[in-house]
Amino acid sequence: MIALILLLGLLAQRGAPPGPPPTPKAAAPIDITGNWVAIVTEDWRWRMLTPKKGDTSSIPISPAGKKIVDAWDPAKAGADGCKAYGAAAIMRVPGRLKISWDDEKTLKIETDAGMQTRVLFFDVRAMEISTAPTWQGLSLAEWEKIPQPGGLGVSIQQAPPRIGTLKVVTRRLRPGYLRKNGVPYSEDTVVTEYFDRFSAYGADWLTVLTTVDDPKYLTQQYLTSTHFKREPDASKFSPSPCEPAALSR
Repeated sequence: MIALILLLGLLAQRGAPPGPPPTPKAAAPIDITGNWVAIVTEDWRWRMLTPKKGDTSSIPISPAGKKIVDAWDPAKAGADGCKAYGAAAIMRVPGRLKISWDDEKTLKIETDAGMQTRVLFFDVRAMEISTAPTWQGLSLAEWEKIPQPGGLGVSIQQAPPRIGTLKVVTRRLRPGYLRKNGVPYSEDTVVTEYFDRFSAYGADWLTVLTTVDDPKYLTQQYLTSTHFKREPDASKFSPSPCEPAALSR
C-alpha cells in the first residue's frame, strides 16, 4: 500500500505543469556578494604605481595605440580623471569591492577606488537600452554551471553542491586607459570576464579572469587574472572619486 501511494505521488508530480524558471539570484551556483579587497600578487609595479611613460610591458599594443602611449604627458596625469577606472581596467585597480543584488535579475559592483558602480544585467533586454557610452558600459551577465559527475556513489537523498562561474560581457564603453600611463582602449572594446569563488587557507577568495578585445589599439586579446579576499564587513570601504562629480557622468 505504501509503495502504491508513493508511485501515485510520483505520477502526480510528473503530470503537474512546470513552474516559472528561477530568477538569476535564486539560480546562482555561487555567491559572490559581500565585501572584497584586492590582493596584489602580480604586476605590482604596474598596478600599485603609475608606470613610466611608454611602458606597455605585457600588453599587446598596436602601432596606433603605441602612438598614444608615447604622446602621453606625465605632467598632465592628474587631468586624466576616470580614464583608468573604466570597465576594461577597474578590476585591476587596487581597492575594495561591495557586491550585492540590486534586484532579482541585476548584480551591482561598487568600487571604492574611483567610486565606480558596475551594473550587471542578466536580462538580455537590457542590451537594447539606448544609452551613450559610459566608463562602465553595458554589461550582460549569465551563469555558467559546471556539470556534476554522477554514478552509483551519488546520493539521491541530497542535491549535489552548486558549482559554476559568472560570465560577464561588457560593451558600449567610453575610450579609456588600461593603465594609468595612457595605455589606451577604444570605444570598440569588448570586455569578457569570468568571476569564480573558492575557499582556501581559511578564507574565501574571488578571482576575475578578464579578456579585453580591442581591434583598434590591441593586436590580440589582453588577458589578466585578478584576485580578491573576502572581508567580514564594509568598515574598510573608503570611497575616493577619480574626478569631480560634475565631470564623472
